[in-house]
Amino acid sequence: MSLPIGLGGGSGYAGSGRKGDKGLALPLTETIRLAWADPDLRQRIIFVLFMFGVFALGVHVPVPIPGISSEAVMDKLKNMPQFQYLDVFAGGALRRLSIFALGLTPYITASIIMQILQTALPNLKKEMQEGGEYARKKNNQRTRFLALALCVIQGFGLLTMLSGALPMGMTPFIRSAVVVFWTAGAMFQLWLGEQISERGIGNGVSLMIFAGIILSLPGQSQRLWEGMQQGIVHWYSPVIIIALFLGATWLIVYFTTAQRRIPIQHMKRTVGTKVMGGQTSYLPLSVNMAGVLPIIFAVSLIGMPYQFGTMAGGEKTTVGHILLTIAEWLSPGAKMPKGLVGSIIYTALIFFFTYFWTAIQYNVEDISNNLKRGGSFIPGVRPGKQTKDFLDGVISRITVVGAGFIAIIALMQFISPQIAMLPQGQYISVIGGTSLLIMVSVALETMRQVEANLLMKQYGQ
Repeated sequence: MSLPIGLGGGSGYAGSGRKGDKGLALPLTETIRLAWADPDLRQRIIFVLFMFGVFALGVHVPVPIPGISSEAVMDKLKNMPQFQYLDVFAGGALRRLSIFALGLTPYITASIIMQILQTALPNLKKEMQEGGEYARKKNNQRTRFLALALCVIQGFGLLTMLSGALPMGMTPFIRSAVVVFWTAGAMFQLWLGEQISERGIGNGVSLMIFAGIILSLPGQSQRLWEGMQQGIVHWYSPVIIIALFLGATWLIVYFTTAQRRIPIQHMKRTVGTKVMGGQTSYLPLSVNMAGVLPIIFAVSLIGMPYQFGTMAGGEKTTVGHILLTIAEWLSPGAKMPKGLVGSIIYTALIFFFTYFWTAIQYNVEDISNNLKRGGSFIPGVRPGKQTKDFLDGVISRITVVGAGFIAIIALMQFISPQIAMLPQGQYISVIGGTSLLIMVSVALETMRQVEANLLMKQYGQ
């Protein structure tokens, strides 16, 4: 089990040349043209588009809740930024209370939890390292069971948060039925992603998240157009948004493909009459090692006071009032000076979680021991402790740059609407933040896989 592409980074050994490079060797248009000309790749791409069509259809299939008002749900979501983000990932399914309202968030959360447990629990880590295919299937089964449990928990929590928009007098049976519909929809969406991974091209779960973000763009554009017609949005605001969008996209592509390559020298070995090894490769360390996970963790943490405050009765109770006040000071999108305090705390959390996740993913002691056992070393650095200290220092410096990049992209989501002079809190921007980072990362990784298939076919001829 691995995290969806775009959520977490990874590293591996790479040889000379472009192998292991995170950039694209061919122009984008040329890659698309060659892929469409290849019968096998064309069939895979068509299958992916068909799965996207099934997902888009399911987004518009509502759960049969008697007396539900979509306008009331929209009004409720306007005051709940964290659920607006979930609605973006679900392609607008949340505001429609569709069968896909939960999206893939429960599965992503379950994947993150299981990956943390693999690092924290030595027995589970050993099982994954030595168990092979059987251990991988068993771990996938655990992840699905955990995702099912999280679907139920998140479903009932979502009903509680949307209580003001739901019809009065909903019986426990109706609430349970709604959660069952949402759970089935979330697992069906996961099945669609698995079909894409097996019969299509790219990581299926990542592409389903990508499709959800793309489906949400027309709704956001429509709200922006309606704001212009009503005089709420200035005519030049869309121009500023497009300029910021292109700039943020370039920045994300640059840092997503950026790497620090550490040269690795392999010792020569005599096997029979042949001399093996003696070559030089490199260990690629991505600048953005943690992907979008620090943003997800930080958003979840700063959103907890608001969720608990709403569930505690909101402004009507003392506990709810205190929690909602704390939530205002933690929100980067709030008015000054609360917004400044929230931005500082938000940035600090992103740096903390970036270092935390990088420490989990990159065990420099294991890397150092593997190099030593394989008879490889870093030129100018002694194997063992000196190699460990060297890698630790390099990764620490890279992590500072990566965390700064993630923080800038995350804060752009709150700053860019102010630059474009959009009404505060009424528009969820895709200029920065989680959505754009996932979109660009998934698009790059999918195009790299298409390119790799094309290159393999050329070598096979």
